[in-house]
Amino acid sequence: MTTSDTKTKEPKKKATKASKAPLKEKTGEVVLRIRVRAYESKILDTSVKQIMDTAVRYDANIIGPVPLPTEIKKYTVNRASFVYKNAREQFEIRVHKRLIDIINPNAKTIEALTNLSLPSGVDIDVKTL
Repeated sequence: MTTSDTKTKEPKKKATKASKAPLKEKTGEVVLRIRVRAYESKILDTSVKQIMDTAVRYDANIIGPVPLPTEIKKYTVNRASFVYKNAREQFEIRVHKRLIDIINPNAKTIEALTNLSLPSGVDIDVKTL
């Protein structure tokens, strides 16, 4: 074997923080994040559709609706107070959630969304990111 046949191994260079590219740069976008919650999924879906139709009418960029995991709260209660101690009933409350992002909303879109009349039992949280 000659020296030209053997490969020389160079030590690997470790990446530093300065050499890594940033994953996402801020482009100055304003995002309106809307979380909609309700106990009944049908009412929730109709109200989300109403929000989406209003935003589309005013030419807004929409991401969603993204279904979030359903929150289930379970309660166990004794059936009888004294004699049948082991007889129990279980009740549960399901909270369905959806997430809608509106990117760079204009003033008309925000005004139209604030004037929406949604059914009772629908909870809305609006954040600006």
